[in-house]
Amino acid sequence: MYIEDRKFESVDFTKEPFEKGDYEYCTFMGCNMAGIDLSDVSFLECEFIDCDLSLSKIQDTAFRDVKFKGCKLLGLSFDDCNTFGLSFSFSGCLLDNSTFYGLKLKKTRFEKSRLSGVDLTDCDLSGSVFDDCDMQGAVFQNTNLERSDLTTSYNYMIDPEQNRIKKAKFSLPAVTGLLAKYDIVIK
Repeated sequence: MYIEDRKFESVDFTKEPFEKGDYEYCTFMGCNMAGIDLSDVSFLECEFIDCDLSLSKIQDTAFRDVKFKGCKLLGLSFDDCNTFGLSFSFSGCLLDNSTFYGLKLKKTRFEKSRLSGVDLTDCDLSGSVFDDCDMQGAVFQNTNLERSDLTTSYNYMIDPEQNRIKKAKFSLPAVTGLLAKYDIVIK
């Protein structure tokens, strides 16, 4: 099924069936998609505004040039997505406990979002922007953050010895998150 340039407003897909297919240039506003199966669905240049996709299944789901604004995306396994052309941006979103393990997400934009407990292990986030993001408990392990901008983000703990941070931008006082592993007192 091919769906183009449609607007879905306040649809509760937990009660109404979600039709699988290819969605292009569609807008989803205020929709409840929590826990539904979005596997093998393709979203191209779609926008999700104030939607709840928490705990949805996204096995082989394609997100290409997708914008998430004000969405709840709790516990999503983005690493299960179709990686061909994978690209999205997040603004004002809750991404707690989601995983991006091993994804190539160069120049991805995260703005005014909460990434609490998010797994960014083995990600290539080079050139990405984390603008005013709460990153409490986010996992950075073998993560490429080269040329990324974290100047306005906070609560992160990044081990410079286990992650690539060359030319990344940080600011005080949040930059102390780079020293957390040393268990030192900074005044």
